[in-house]
Amino acid sequence: MSWDITVPDTFTESHLSFIATEQGVAAKQTADNKTAKYQELEKTHIFFPAATETAGSRSQQDIELLQDIGRRISAITEDNRETIFLFQRLTVALQRGNVISFLSTVFPQDSSAVAAISYSKYTHIHTYSVQ
Repeated sequence: MSWDITVPDTFTESHLSFIATEQGVAAKQTADNKTAKYQELEKTHIFFPAATETAGSRSQQDIELLQDIGRRISAITEDNRETIFLFQRLTVALQRGNVISFLSTVFPQDSSAVAAISYSKYTHIHTYSVQ
């Protein structure tokens, strides 16, 4: 299984005309571009072109990938909430990334504020062997 996860900026100028009409268009467009880019890989691998916009919208492939990973983790831990926890952890990571981007733009000389958000003693990384 292979995946390529991309986080397109929802509010970049090239996406503005699309996002005004439909939610998640930037994520869908990015995932479609990745599918075209890696079409040869699909002959030998299970490929997921996952995309999550900076505003939080996810491509359908992204949702399917996370649900599959969550199901596999649940099978190991025997906790049916693992998929929800996975979505929550990734949403928090996305929000942190948005804050870091914002602070880096507003306060480019003050790296202490950015560093405080980047690292937190409350950050937990779980590693599972998923088969």
